[in-house]
Formats: sequence, C-alpha cells, structure tokens
Amino acid sequence: MAKNRKNQAAEVRFGPVLKVVLLCSLICGAAIGYVWQKSQIDHLGRQFAEREARLKQLKIENKMLADQVAFLNSPPVIDRRVKEMNLGLAPAQPLQVVRLPESAPTPAPVPDAARQLAQRPAAAGTP
Repeated sequence: MAKNRKNQAAEVRFGPVLKVVLLCSLICGAAIGYVWQKSQIDHLGRQFAEREARLKQLKIENKMLADQVAFLNSPPVIDRRVKEMNLGLAPAQPLQVVRLPESAPTPAPVPDAARQLAQRPAAAGTP
C-alpha cells in the first residue's frame, strides 16, 4: 500500500521551507547591504565636496594673507610705519656699511694618480 503524505515526519516537510527562508534572508541581507553601501558612498561624496570647498576657501585666504605680508614687508610701508611710530630709524650712512670682499672658492685638491692605483704583490717567479 502507498504511504500517505500526511503521515510523513515533520522533518521531511521542514527542509524545503528552511531552504526558502535561508534564500529569502540571503537576498534581503544583500539588498540591505547594497542600500547601506550606497548611503555610505553618498555620505562620503558629500564630505569630499565639503572638504574640497573648504580647501578652496583656505587657499584663497592663504593667498590674501601672503599678499598682505608682501605688502607690509615692502620698503615704503616699512618707512611709513617707522615714521608713524617715531622710532628714529634712518637708512645707514655709507661710512656705517662694512663691505667684505667675497673670496674665490678654492678648488678641491686633485688626488695624485699614483696613489689611486693599487699595488699588486710581486710574484716569486715574475720579474
């Protein structure tokens, strides 16, 4: 007589259900991972754009400050500031300037050619 399917053990019918549940959970996990990864890429892209804008702003500010330093270090501005502060500074008189002659660089000594050759030990049979 043929066996009735209703009388089969619960483990036999539980196998296909377990496979479907595992497959669905794998697909759902992959979908959640994909969405999380895309949100992370978007977040990092926004951070990158913000930092590039900040870098551009800092470069502009740095250029402005460098121009300001160059302007403040110019001789006319320094002279004006000295006069404003009454420091009593004046350009050096020609007698106050000491000029030192620049000596010519000494050439490096050329090593003697004979000293560069290594001596071979004399063989007993060779003259």
